[in-house]
Amino acid sequence: MLDLRQYASLGAALSAALERWPNETCLIEADRDREKVRLTYSDFKEMARPLTRALEDADFEAGDRAAIIMTNQSKWLISAYSIFFCGGVLVPLDYKLSAAEHLQLLAHSGSRFLVVEYYLWRAITQSPQFANFSVGIVLVTEAPAGADLRGALRWEEFKRKGEPKFVARQREDTACIVYSSGTGGRPKGCVLTHDSYLEQCTSLTAWYPFWPGMRYLSILPTNHAIDFMVGFIGPFTCGACVVHLRTLRPEFVRDAFVRYRISYVSLVPMVLKNLERGLRAKFDELKPARRWMLERMVALNKSLTRKRPRVKLSRRLLPQVHKAFGGELRALIVGGAFTDPSTLQFFYDLGIPVTCGYGLTEACTAVTLNDLKPFRADTVGKPLPGTEVRVLNPDSDGIGEVAVRSRAVMSHYLDDPEQTALTIVEGWLLTGDQGRLEAHGHLQLVGRKKNMIVTAGGKNVDKEDIEAEFDGLPVKEFCVFAANYLWPQKTLGNESAVLVARLEQNQQLDDRLRKEIVARNRRLPDFKRVAGYVVWEKDFPRTASLKIKRCDLATEIGTGATRESIAEI
Repeated sequence: MLDLRQYASLGAALSAALERWPNETCLIEADRDREKVRLTYSDFKEMARPLTRALEDADFEAGDRAAIIMTNQSKWLISAYSIFFCGGVLVPLDYKLSAAEHLQLLAHSGSRFLVVEYYLWRAITQSPQFANFSVGIVLVTEAPAGADLRGALRWEEFKRKGEPKFVARQREDTACIVYSSGTGGRPKGCVLTHDSYLEQCTSLTAWYPFWPGMRYLSILPTNHAIDFMVGFIGPFTCGACVVHLRTLRPEFVRDAFVRYRISYVSLVPMVLKNLERGLRAKFDELKPARRWMLERMVALNKSLTRKRPRVKLSRRLLPQVHKAFGGELRALIVGGAFTDPSTLQFFYDLGIPVTCGYGLTEACTAVTLNDLKPFRADTVGKPLPGTEVRVLNPDSDGIGEVAVRSRAVMSHYLDDPEQTALTIVEGWLLTGDQGRLEAHGHLQLVGRKKNMIVTAGGKNVDKEDIEAEFDGLPVKEFCVFAANYLWPQKTLGNESAVLVARLEQNQQLDDRLRKEIVARNRRLPDFKRVAGYVVWEKDFPRTASLKIKRCDLATEIGTGATRESIAEI
């Protein structure tokens, strides 16, 4: 791989990679069972050159911000590379957000440029909030011929001839502004420097290296912190190949493992669990004799890999299982949310190492990772090289708030010094997660201190995101809490939100109000919906400025009600 210590910016490192491995395949784009694009590093450079020159002619300058809202595809990475080459700041936005949310974040980030897929652009232009749209230049990909682009330009036609001039940036300069959660309340834009990414990439590839010929299957959205790092920056700076799959249908995902002989893939726990269910179902279909032989081989593999993975041996013991994953899979990388230890152990016993990690957007990507020396299903691994982890104010069980210090940690929240001061204290990032450090430096997470939902799909959901949909609910007042915040548990998983409503005097919880709650809840995306509601009999405590004292209210509810009092929706 490249020695990233020699480079001051992502643009410099990526540009060097395109020169270092011109004939290696860097990107494959497949849709279902059809391959659409295959690019070498040289091809990638040739496709990016005219876009980069066009950005130069459009007065795109160092420090200018450019947003991308797209599904996984080659144009995402080409656009990001061109932005970095020109010295710009990338703002990767989640394509699954609503048009109103996209518009809010575009305004908050101060983006001058936008690269967006046609179907997403059409939704944005039809939003009532589009009247306040202020992005200067919009490039739309895959727009049908004759489509009204509302002043936008076609990505495919935005090009100029000539050699672009590289714009140097320093390590302390901003590389990306990444939004850590939804937008119902105050947007939280994490400002991450070039040093953050280069440091993180160096740490991750020290434990899990890439090299030319290896292939990474990109399933998570590229805007996701995990996939941006290990599905773009990591492989490219090592001369490896990224395979973009433009479908998540299980049969095509399984086929991609075999067709492209995948080396690594990053998953959220929900997808990993689905893979487990599929394998267990196939095992259950085996005839008794074959099932007995499989169980014996799994037991033998388990005994031989207790201290460390021995992937080549596991492939010989369980050839059919490994052939189903392409025969060259080195590890499944899982993170973003709580992962059931039994699921991790299931794959490890089959000889498929699963490295479970812990991270957050504020720390660039990952804080800890399991180095498999030995494999531990009950922890989220050890701190990465160059990362310090502390547990603050531990109780008698050693449990306290997890704090992180690293060069990979963000510099601040965009335009929010108050929230920054609460989150980064004396150089330490306060995560809001509860955990304890065990022997040999392993971190075990046991709960959350903050009022935050983390779904099985790795989505962070703030209370304000949900409350925005219930605004105007015909009650006296209401609040949304994480159930685990109201009733703290030393456990993770099955996280859910609960609506707490205070009715007007003499108001009854009738069918009309119940239907209103249900209807509003259904308008939310699945991952933002509340699991139920609680009717509270007291007025909410408020400050002198009439803001709800959420901490005080949570304490009152936690002691005055139980989880069993939640009315399920």
